[in-house]
Amino acid sequence: MYNSKIAGIGYYVPENIVTNNHLSEYMDTTDEWVQERTGIKERRYADKHKESTTSMAVEASKIAIERAGIQKEDIDFIVFATLSPDYYFPGCGVLLQRELGIQKTEIGALDIRNQCSGFIYGLSVADQFIKTGMYKNILLVGAEKHSMGLDFTTEGRGVAVIFGDGAGAVVLQPTEDKNKGVLTTKLHSDGSKAEELALISPGAHGGYFHEDKSAFGFDESNEKFGDIFITDKMVENKWHTPYMNGQAVFKKAVQKFPEVILEALDEVGLKSTDINLLVPHQANLRISQFVQRMAGLEDHQVYNNIQKYGNTTAASIPIALCEAWEEGKVKENDLIVLAAFGSGFTWGSALIRW
Repeated sequence: MYNSKIAGIGYYVPENIVTNNHLSEYMDTTDEWVQERTGIKERRYADKHKESTTSMAVEASKIAIERAGIQKEDIDFIVFATLSPDYYFPGCGVLLQRELGIQKTEIGALDIRNQCSGFIYGLSVADQFIKTGMYKNILLVGAEKHSMGLDFTTEGRGVAVIFGDGAGAVVLQPTEDKNKGVLTTKLHSDGSKAEELALISPGAHGGYFHEDKSAFGFDESNEKFGDIFITDKMVENKWHTPYMNGQAVFKKAVQKFPEVILEALDEVGLKSTDINLLVPHQANLRISQFVQRMAGLEDHQVYNNIQKYGNTTAASIPIALCEAWEEGKVKENDLIVLAAFGSGFTWGSALIRW
């Protein structure tokens, strides 16, 4: 059995910087209001027609592949995590394969739909493939284009001000050094509050999970096939934009973040004092700060960049990890902790000896 190591890492964010003041032109908000609640000062938005979730992933992947010292044709499996795919289907994994120009290799491509914890889930899956020797160069990507589907009105400001666009990628390779690479991953979920952070429609649910089906515009007396994927009523009630119960998410996140970090540390016999750097999912700076205090970590042990990129969901951890590495804050033999919590609810952690 091998360990899996991150051999190359890269990220891409769009050039278009959108400040809180810019958003105040579209909704009733202020820079002070946004920063006080989220810590966010600005975020990046992709060009509506010239950039996509996949195209941003391509740019991040090229950097990661080059830094891994391999050719794109050496990639033997793709894992792609996103909640904002370019198409409902097929997933972005095959589109990334095509846009990288390696479709002739006919390698497998797996799409992960675990939102904020998508990169951690993807890392855990890729880690198992590497450990067993099945693959030797796995391209793991987290990418999002949130700006395509937010509600840029005062009614939607609680969600819209949080999210940004971007992509991060890593290349995972095997190592025979049992003290290096991914030491462990921990994955959890609790679907009892799935609708507290969700994009409900369009979908195939037909109102199954909801007592008031009329809110979706469904006519239960209509026995015709179809007519449930999207309705005028869904658009009118904005069911096609993300919903978040901020208080419920915050309460659960600050509980599960520290738990899953300590769970991973306990398994390998380490403590929070052994952590060189925690790279949390960039959900909200206030959540990260709370988790830092709960885990007893100093400022230099936690890396945050949500202030300039917002919440990029599945892309947030690889973007932050890459920036930290480029800034020299991730060094040989450092113990790196990755942790995420989000929609589902799903959460997870990973310990990496760099």
